[in-house]
Amino acid sequence: MLNTPRSLRGMVTSPHHLASQAGLDVLRDGGTAIEAVVATAAALAVVYPHMTGIGGDAFWLVMWPDGRTETIDACGAAARRADLEFYRAAGCDTIPWRGPLAANTVAGTVSGWDLALEWSHAMQPGLGLHRLLRDAIYYAEQGVPITEGGAALTAAKMGELAAVPGFRQVFLPGGHAPRAGDILHNQALAHTLRRLAGDGLDSFYRGALARDLAEDLRQLGSPLDLADLNTHHAQARPPLHVDIGGARLFNMAPPTQGVASLLILALFDRLRAEDVDGFDYFHGLVEATKQAFRYRDTHVGDPAFMSVAAQEVLDDALALDRMALDIDPEIAAPWPHPSQAGDTVWMGAVDADGVAVSMIQSVYFEYGSGVVLPRSGIVWQNRGASFRLAEDGWNALRPGRKPFHTLNPAGARFADGRTMVYGTMGGEGQPQTQAAVFTRYARYGVPLQQAVTAPRWLLGRTWGESSTSLKYEDRFAPEVIAQMAAAGHVLEPMPAFTSTMGHAGALVLHPSGLIEGATDPRSDGMVAAW
Repeated sequence: MLNTPRSLRGMVTSPHHLASQAGLDVLRDGGTAIEAVVATAAALAVVYPHMTGIGGDAFWLVMWPDGRTETIDACGAAARRADLEFYRAAGCDTIPWRGPLAANTVAGTVSGWDLALEWSHAMQPGLGLHRLLRDAIYYAEQGVPITEGGAALTAAKMGELAAVPGFRQVFLPGGHAPRAGDILHNQALAHTLRRLAGDGLDSFYRGALARDLAEDLRQLGSPLDLADLNTHHAQARPPLHVDIGGARLFNMAPPTQGVASLLILALFDRLRAEDVDGFDYFHGLVEATKQAFRYRDTHVGDPAFMSVAAQEVLDDALALDRMALDIDPEIAAPWPHPSQAGDTVWMGAVDADGVAVSMIQSVYFEYGSGVVLPRSGIVWQNRGASFRLAEDGWNALRPGRKPFHTLNPAGARFADGRTMVYGTMGGEGQPQTQAAVFTRYARYGVPLQQAVTAPRWLLGRTWGESSTSLKYEDRFAPEVIAQMAAAGHVLEPMPAFTSTMGHAGALVLHPSGLIEGATDPRSDGMVAAW
């Protein structure tokens, strides 16, 4: 897949073709890019449940045609009962990755939809919730074919999820993993989406639906309660930004790793690398990633607990220069380093009025905690399983604290008037894939779809395993791989087009009104345009 789709009236990209089409149909009906993304996100929660759902968190980056860029933090905080004593009483030395004890943070996704739609309705009256959730309701009620990737992942994770409350009934019909092409139904989720359409999105946190969610969570053994839902609100926040040659880049502030994504690109902008995908390019981006991740892992978490504002390092040109000078152009720095996991979806939309949206939502691990709430059909996230059961320090568990997030939607405004939104799923790989896609397109002029399709790499963790090697798709030139090995990189080949490298996407709006889009052949997605 190398040809870049182009259109003039609107475009949506996501990792599932049915979700992209749901978003495009909203644009066709006169909806905004924001409304299209809500429809896409709701559909993804049904057709791509191993990657996302309304029981997770989300972050939005909206680029307005007047030059403003705004973000929404729809991340839920730890339950008020989720403290060290709660887990000690449960006999836990660490927070479990699966099950009710992992479902310990509020799901913020729906609150993000709500705030984003407020912004949209300030521009124009907009479409009703019944229309925006229409396709998601249909697929949950009438069924959706399971993808090959979804079937394979469910089979691989069946052993650790089969005993989690509610999972078997929805995702393991007949007690066995489904095959590609089998039809998945979730009648309870269809009913929940209808309730949200009728009662309003805020009912997820304050209303009859919230009471049902809280009661199910309580009965299953989660520390979350109704008060946690009642006190949650999405937050509008200023984006992080940094200037590089020819563009200003934007990303999400903590508790996300958006600062790391921006640091990689700011550092690479200071390095010499004449040939895309040559040694200087590959080595330079990997070493910039190490510098950025060291900063991230030292400083980034819930902003209420941070001692240094993330924007400060991005504004400090001398600090960035010093970090770039610490990169040896020929030798790999040591990298025995912990890394972060995650399963996520990124989606983007551009409408005819020039509104561009970059949005990412996640339940953290594949299927999150695995807990499916019986009355709502919602899979609850396990983002709070990343908390450390420690008295203090980085990402230590505290009631009301937001967990560190790998999610980070990206955008750029070019000096020549282009606007770009881009992103990917992939946990630790998100900043690295963003860097690959952006630099190929923006610095080297690689066509947008080719920039997404080209071979990628991941320094650190792959799904379900802990590893610090540099994984690479086995499509790089052999001489470049030989140079990387000679420089001291610990290399591990991966199959071509492996989903380990994320499901990326990008949209570019040109001053002429031309829209270009790209989707990832590693996913089940497509660009939908008109």
